[in-house]
This record gives sequence, structure tokens and C-alpha cells, in this order.
Amino acid sequence: MPGLTIGDTLPNLEVDTTCGKFMLHDFVGQEWVILFSHPGDFTPVCTTELAKVAAYTERFEERGVKLLGLSCDDIQSHNNWIKDIESYSGGCKVKFPIIADPKREIIKELNMVDPDEKDATGKQVPSRALHVVSGDKKIKLSIQYPATIGRNVDEILRAVDALQKVANHKVATPVNWKPGEAVVIHPGVSNNQAKEMFPQGYSTAELPSGNDYLRFTNV
Repeated sequence: MPGLTIGDTLPNLEVDTTCGKFMLHDFVGQEWVILFSHPGDFTPVCTTELAKVAAYTERFEERGVKLLGLSCDDIQSHNNWIKDIESYSGGCKVKFPIIADPKREIIKELNMVDPDEKDATGKQVPSRALHVVSGDKKIKLSIQYPATIGRNVDEILRAVDALQKVANHKVATPVNWKPGEAVVIHPGVSNNQAKEMFPQGYSTAELPSGNDYLRFTNV
């Protein structure tokens, strides 16, 4: 199984989805995409996750982020499952495509195989994996949970905010960062450069080492 991870280029696979067939690179275009897999249709954790993603769709759209799900069942199964998802979500619509992968080929290409979980026929199923892809078709963030652990959609949204902040400035985000909070200046930026790059100013934490590497600013 390929070790597709941060920094790798998303394979340009042709996929069949609930919104038709397309090449992955065409779907990404020049935007951000969250590609996330699910162990199976009509399963409890997956239904709760997709319901939450459906409820958060507008928040992702506001950030210029497109959503693309994946489950190994076929298109007809996906379409039937969507009715359950929308009912459980309180009526929030599943507007994003869901890839079908009944032959278990795409999950191998995308490094989304759960090594421990099998379906009723003994076939491998997807892990609860997620790749954030930017317009250059590169994977910027990758998360893998086992099939038994549901993801935190608020954390995914926060991670997207952090990725987009870092992409636009020479900064990094500190522990538990949330939008609106201070960021840290990249260690490769000298103090003189920081004064020019961040005219709004910055503060430096006083540390026992005496080194001034922990610098905070707002951008």
C-alpha cells in the first residue's frame, strides 16, 4: 500500500461518485479539498460523521473548501444511505459527492485502508482517513483514525483555518490555536525581517535559555 501522506501529490484517479464521474485533479482545480473516507454505508459512526459534515458544509464553503467523501459501497447504496444521513442531520443536505469503491482499489491508492477491520465478506475496509489537498494537488494535512473512532469536525475546520493562515503568512500556529488568536513567527524569520513583515508588532516570550525564538503576533 502506498504511503500517501503530507507533501505527496494526490493521484489523479478517475472516480465514480454520487455526482458523476470525474478525475480527482479536475475536482480539486485551484481550490482546497477535504477528501475523507468511511468504512461503510449504513454504519453508525459514519452516519453521524457525514451528518455533521453536511451540517458544516457552508462553513467549509466560506473558506473555499470543497468536500469529497468515499465509501466502498456502490452508488445506489450511497444514494439510499444519504436519505438516512439527511434525516439524522435534521434536514441538512449532502451536497458533496461520495466516491464508490466496491473493488477496494481507490482506498489502496489513497492510503485509506484499515489494517484491522474487515467487512462481512472478509474484505478490507477504509480507515477513517482524511486528506486536505490544496490547489497545487499536494496533501497538506493527513489524519487517520481507526474505524471505531469518530472524527471531530470542529478540529478539521480549525486545521483548515490554520493551514490557510500559514499558507498566507510566514507564521505557524501554536498549541490549541483558534482563529483570531496570536500566531508564532516562523523561526527562519530574523528579528529585523519580522519588524518589516509584521508592522503591527510582535511580542517575545522570555525563556530560561535566553533565546528569542518564541515570538507572537496577530495577522
